[in-house]
Amino acid sequence: MYKLLIMTCLVVASCGLSAQALKTVSYSDGTQKLNGLVTAVKGRNKPGILILPAWKGIDQEAKDAALALEKEGYIAFIADIYGEGNIPEDNAAAGKIAGKYKSDYKAYQHRIHLALEELKKAGAQADKIAVIGYCFGGTGALEAARAQLPVKGVISIHGGLAKDPARPNTALTTKILVENPAEDKGVTPEILEALTKELNDGKADWQLITYANSGHTFTDPASPDYNKVMADRAWKHTLLFLAEVLK
Repeated sequence: MYKLLIMTCLVVASCGLSAQALKTVSYSDGTQKLNGLVTAVKGRNKPGILILPAWKGIDQEAKDAALALEKEGYIAFIADIYGEGNIPEDNAAAGKIAGKYKSDYKAYQHRIHLALEELKKAGAQADKIAVIGYCFGGTGALEAARAQLPVKGVISIHGGLAKDPARPNTALTTKILVENPAEDKGVTPEILEALTKELNDGKADWQLITYANSGHTFTDPASPDYNKVMADRAWKHTLLFLAEVLK
């Protein structure tokens, strides 16, 4: 009983420390209040990583990624895309609001731009910033590249890869890494073909890595799709890419 109590206390303390390691940063888009999270800043002028969360807003996977990136020497900022009072409670609501930003991609790009500014204010080197995104955030990572936002690289992790075919393919000046699960039902061969054409038309420096035996949210330990072997490989690929583009 005594050992159980000690272990419980240690777990609670550990969770508390993790929670304290991320600080809320309030910013705004007009009258809409936004609440992002930033890692503890231990010295300025470090490379920065902007994290774009999945379709339900800031979640544990985004938080864990931020803390892991902090250990690698980066300042990480998790963007609030939807804003205070707009966090979806279920998949249906998440699909609706994410769909709004996928359709109004300029509004999505603008929210990403605002978050990048907050990352720089937190101490990130303006010329050494990358973007990573999960799921809906993976779509956002590609939108950051399409908007030619001033970042060195973007990583789309099990992101939505489709783009409205009516939108023209344009120059893509940042480096791009796409980490795509092989069994993601939302990414068809046609979508991959269109993305490949877009990347080539944009003369991008790009790489697509496909992870076998992996469903959509394969990197998220809370998901039934979680594949630890492939998730670990994807994280190593993420760190390798970031080390290259932010050197």
